[in-house]
Amino acid sequence: MHSVSSELDRLADIAPQSQARRYRQISRVLAQHGLGFFISVAGLERFVPLQRIFNRGYEQPLSRPERVRRAMEELGPTFIKLGQILATRADLLPVAYQTELAKLQDAAPPLKAGVAASVIESEFSRPVDAVFGSFDPTPLAAASIGQAHAATLRDGTPVVVKVQRPGVVEQIDLDLQILRNLAANASRRLPVADEYDVVGLVHEFAHTLQAETDYMQEGRNAERFSANFTGDDSVYFPRVYWEETTKRVLTLERIRGIKVDDLAALDAAGHDRRQVAMNGARMVLKMIFRDRFFHADPHPGNFFIQPGERIGVVDFGMVGTVGPRIQEQLVWTLLAFTSEDADRQVDALYELEVAGQHIDRASLKRDVEHLRARYYGRPVGEIDIRPVVNDVLGVVRRHRLHLPSGYALLLKTVLMHENLVTRLDPSFEFTAVVVPYARGMMIRHFSPLGWGRSVGQAGIDLARLGVELPQQLRRLLSSLERGDLEVAARPTGLEPILRRVERIANRVVLGILAAAFIVALSVLLYAYRVRNDAQVGVVLIIGFLIAIGLGIYMTWSILRSGRS
Repeated sequence: MHSVSSELDRLADIAPQSQARRYRQISRVLAQHGLGFFISVAGLERFVPLQRIFNRGYEQPLSRPERVRRAMEELGPTFIKLGQILATRADLLPVAYQTELAKLQDAAPPLKAGVAASVIESEFSRPVDAVFGSFDPTPLAAASIGQAHAATLRDGTPVVVKVQRPGVVEQIDLDLQILRNLAANASRRLPVADEYDVVGLVHEFAHTLQAETDYMQEGRNAERFSANFTGDDSVYFPRVYWEETTKRVLTLERIRGIKVDDLAALDAAGHDRRQVAMNGARMVLKMIFRDRFFHADPHPGNFFIQPGERIGVVDFGMVGTVGPRIQEQLVWTLLAFTSEDADRQVDALYELEVAGQHIDRASLKRDVEHLRARYYGRPVGEIDIRPVVNDVLGVVRRHRLHLPSGYALLLKTVLMHENLVTRLDPSFEFTAVVVPYARGMMIRHFSPLGWGRSVGQAGIDLARLGVELPQQLRRLLSSLERGDLEVAARPTGLEPILRRVERIANRVVLGILAAAFIVALSVLLYAYRVRNDAQVGVVLIIGFLIAIGLGIYMTWSILRSGRS
């Protein structure tokens, strides 16, 4: 963690480094941890000497997941956040990687003295004591993007002020741009990377992370949660003080209480842990199934238990939404898996866009039947969510299925909440609480009002189509007459042939280069064969070495493309 500390201190004091320098740093860190495979897949060979790609700079034998985790720690905030997200993707990574990446902590050393105050003064163009009545320079907590300080408003109201680290947004933007390039390289070089849409995964991650750096948006998220839970005394969200808030400084009402994972303190205070677990489960299920807007970072440090088992919630940078399309797909999936028809259940996976075109349907159907036989007939209260999800994701990995955008964050949130409530009360039946919400969602979807709303929307779409269709047809015909319409075809079965042609072309180029070297050397030797000048000999030797160097460079350029 020392390397993480030095990296964050550097971000607090100087401007972000150049892209080329960051590429070299990423390559060096991967090489030092013996991760040459990732260097090759990501196309980073030119940024690190060949002899260091397979250099194992660690002192003791470590597994590859451990080396990946240490490399991400050393690379700083963006990669730590990426590792935390990947730790929840059981559809992508084996258990060993999930377990190791789950150890990544979004913690950082505090900013140097006076830096937080200077950020506040820069944002409000006045001294700190003119913005707040008091401001504690010692942070309550420090994370990779910002840190929180206790303070009071001018009228004495206790608040928490989140201050963003200088330069962190620029560094994150640079890292995200690099990650997009590396993902594109990996998709071209590794078929499985393209199959799992790593470009789309990076895009989704970038959207989530960039939202965390905008404190104005975080404040709006807090107000939306507060509005959604109006009248619910089991959950509390802090008030946002907008006059003391900017994109880099967020001021929230200070919430006090016992951290939800401090079980001894909860027991000492006389709290009913089962009721706390029930309130937490109802909170997340209401967010997902009714509000379609959920808190996507259910870390224990973000929940404080107050008198009456009320849950105070903080940290609203990472949120998720459940679109109407996803909600509809969830309804059909729930209906399919309550039936005994395996074909219908496989169809539901296709409807969820989890299964691709090249899936062995018969094999997938057999696995779905085995999965159903394992849990069929058991009372809902006896079924834990986590084993079921792990079994399902085992099928997902075995058949190389993938979770579409929107489902991964939702799944991660549910699993983290399930883990939280079962720690509060090991006998708590999270599944039994899920079922009523799922049934309510299906009832609302198939109620006369729901059908009426769907039919009404379909009527509007049909009317719009009737109005716009003649105009669209006229534009299409005009394009055909002008010759502006082009149809592109992408063959899918030629890739092996193209790769073989590229290999043949590379060999031809190498042969031409070798012949050129021989011919050039012969001509030079013939031209100077009658002269006995030592300087001429030196010139010939230097020219020969330069030719050899250029040839090796061109050969290496071809080979490093990954297609040779």
